[in-house]
Amino acid sequence: MSPLNSNGPSQSSQSNHQQSSFKKGTLLRVLGVGFGLAVTIGGTIGMGILRTPGEVATQLPTPTLYLGVWILGGLYALLGTVSVAELGAMIPRSGGWYVFVHRAMGNYPGFIVGWSDWLSTCGTLAVIAMVVGEYSAVLIPRLAGRDKSIALVVVLLFAALQWRGIRWGSFTQNLTSLLKTLIFVVIAIAAFVFAGKSVAGTTLAAPQGFALVGALIIALQGVLYTYDGWYGVIYFGEEVRNPKRDVVRSMFGGVLLVIAIYFVVNLAYVYVLPMSRLAGENFAAGAVAKEIFGVYGDKTIRVLAILSLLSTINAYTLTSPRILYAMSCDELFARRAARVNKGGTPTVALLISTVVALLFIFRSFEQVLAALAFFFVANYAMAYISVIVLRWREPELPRPYRAWGYPWTTGIVLLGSIAFLIGAVISDRVNHKRDSLFALAFLAASVPVYLVVHLMSSRRRAA
Repeated sequence: MSPLNSNGPSQSSQSNHQQSSFKKGTLLRVLGVGFGLAVTIGGTIGMGILRTPGEVATQLPTPTLYLGVWILGGLYALLGTVSVAELGAMIPRSGGWYVFVHRAMGNYPGFIVGWSDWLSTCGTLAVIAMVVGEYSAVLIPRLAGRDKSIALVVVLLFAALQWRGIRWGSFTQNLTSLLKTLIFVVIAIAAFVFAGKSVAGTTLAAPQGFALVGALIIALQGVLYTYDGWYGVIYFGEEVRNPKRDVVRSMFGGVLLVIAIYFVVNLAYVYVLPMSRLAGENFAAGAVAKEIFGVYGDKTIRVLAILSLLSTINAYTLTSPRILYAMSCDELFARRAARVNKGGTPTVALLISTVVALLFIFRSFEQVLAALAFFFVANYAMAYISVIVLRWREPELPRPYRAWGYPWTTGIVLLGSIAFLIGAVISDRVNHKRDSLFALAFLAASVPVYLVVHLMSSRRRAA
């Protein structure tokens, strides 16, 4: 059988045998619903809600269209949760999208999803750390020009924290996510209480016809990217105390909280800023803070943004090693990366992930990140296909939660994901960008990498 078509260890008994053979120590089942909510909020709410609103308002410059697309993005995430929660409760392994796709489709599709997910997580971690460095340099002039140095220190500090174990990581996530939620609630309350209402009659003309469809697609791209992270708890399935129940509760509770926070915050943006000013604003939260706090607004929002982004950094530092860990358990990466210390941390996978994140900081990888961003909706689509495949291939597998409205709900989000990807390709052509083509090139380049991994795995089994 061709190595690209080999199914590999798709059955849970075989996977469990590999995990017990390849790793030293085990992941700890110590996480509950609180952590699931915290990692969803921490991994989702980040730079997007600070920067994306101005881009969305440029495309849809009326309050109704602007708020409507945020609601539409939230409904997409909620419908996605309806399907993915079935997979999370049914296959309680840590590792995220990779675990589901590998189970349903085999080695190569699983490898592609895991590899792209891991690299994009490491890259995004680096980008967020650099934003923290940038904001810190603005707040403290003596740090000017040391953005990357600050980012390096932040990444290393959080890696050291995670090295101690999942209990430390989960406590930090719970604390920082609670702080993040309070920060955005305070911003929204302050906007409605202290700021004056936006000036009437300053909305821009909305696009019509096909122009409206194109604007909606572009705006939705930004909104969905901002919602990315609603599935955070699926990376920790082996570590949740009662995954059959708590994964589902965490996913639905987390996505509903994110939808509510995003809607209230965007309502505050529209309340404070006229659409003509919000459109094109590259730091909407800062503009709102300036209206609320005056000359102290910029510094205030940058301090709050740094505190908020630290929660996201912690979530990504927790997430990235678990993707590599799961792939290693299934012999799709070096088996040493499946080693776990007594605190429940995959230390080798954490070390490799940290090194890759540091490399992203040292070098400029904007085009690579743009290409990998194309994969996040593709990974959604692969997961929805996995729901369908596993319903057909393994109907007897216990499903503690079954997707409500299946197959219609799963079909709707699958078609939505495909339409999004097609729209992204068309948008690239119209705007003379090459992100989607670069993503396809990355996909083609992964074939030799996979073949090398497969060959090494075959030699280990033969030995």
